[in-house]
Amino acid sequence: MDLSFTPEEQKFREDIRAWVKENLPQDISHKVHNALELTRDDLQRWAKILGKKGWLGYGWPKEFGGPGWTAVQRHLFEEEAALAGAPRIVPFGPVMVAPVIMAFGSPEQQKRFLPGIASGEVWWSQGYSEPGSGSDLASVKTKAERQGDKYIVNGQKTWTTLGQYGDWMFNLVRTSNEGKPQTGISFLLLDMKSKGVTVRPIKLIDGGYEVNEVFFDNVEVPAENLIGEENKGWTYAKHLLSHERTNIADVNRAKRELERLKRIAKSEGVYDDQRFRDEIAKLEVDIVALEMMVLRVLSAATSGKNSLDVAGLLKIRGSEIQQRYAELMVLAGGPYSLPLIREAMEAGWQGNFPGGNPALAPLASTFFNMRKTTIYGGSNEVQRNIVAQTVLG
Repeated sequence: MDLSFTPEEQKFREDIRAWVKENLPQDISHKVHNALELTRDDLQRWAKILGKKGWLGYGWPKEFGGPGWTAVQRHLFEEEAALAGAPRIVPFGPVMVAPVIMAFGSPEQQKRFLPGIASGEVWWSQGYSEPGSGSDLASVKTKAERQGDKYIVNGQKTWTTLGQYGDWMFNLVRTSNEGKPQTGISFLLLDMKSKGVTVRPIKLIDGGYEVNEVFFDNVEVPAENLIGEENKGWTYAKHLLSHERTNIADVNRAKRELERLKRIAKSEGVYDDQRFRDEIAKLEVDIVALEMMVLRVLSAATSGKNSLDVAGLLKIRGSEIQQRYAELMVLAGGPYSLPLIREAMEAGWQGNFPGGNPALAPLASTFFNMRKTTIYGGSNEVQRNIVAQTVLG
């Protein structure tokens, strides 16, 4: 694979950089660069700006209203947006469920659901993990029973990221107990405003409410919201997981946070320590290697090859890198990394630390939050087993 960019691709990068600079709200960029908590309004504002431009579904083909960019163009867009301080696109709609609807949904479903995703108007949530069913998704127990022209859904999902904001949820449900566990799963689209849906936020160790439990008590879902065929949902789920695990790698955020780490280290005087600089250098090498892997996966996807197995590798390396840069930031900040007063930070207080570095206050929160990365999306231990079986043989 040729890793150098063509003049046309460099021009594309420059155009993206100029557009993002002009259109990204500065208050949002400030929050991202300083690891401050983003509100629903912040995330939705940026999504709608991208939606108006036709870029929220930046990975979509033209036939579904996307820009039809190449793998390299998509990568350059992600990189320039991340470096400018744009929030990550909330992936559940445009990155995860949309490709499933495009590949397996009916024309009516595509017409009904894709426009709201593309515009950023509709917030989607993911209904995969359950108590006892995380990395082993084939063991899901949430039940959907067909009654005439509707399904009756009962059960529970957990760790539903930002589910408190959700309008719709794509949901793995059990519609049969016959045969292998994978053969009895279906893929339903569920309106979260339906009667019988209860969302209960889970308080995390950093004090935030990023994830939720979601309960279904005799929730009625029209049968027309079934994607594809009944009991074939496992096939659609695997299609989606390749997108999720590639997204978790988040190499472009890692490149941005590497620069933040350097700023903190220089501000706190530890950048002059050779051993600490060695740790930063090792991290930078790993980020470059991760970027090469991402480009390989994107190239494989463009050529029609199955990138799921390699996506597991991306998930392992990307999540470990996220934990490493969070740990190095805390080490660089030393005792000034410790304060974690959410109410003060939400009010705009960043701390008057020696050196005037305002980026130190949220470091403990970032560190705690990153503990999750090696667990969600399929734990790294399970991903290593999958890679050993399917890649190494």
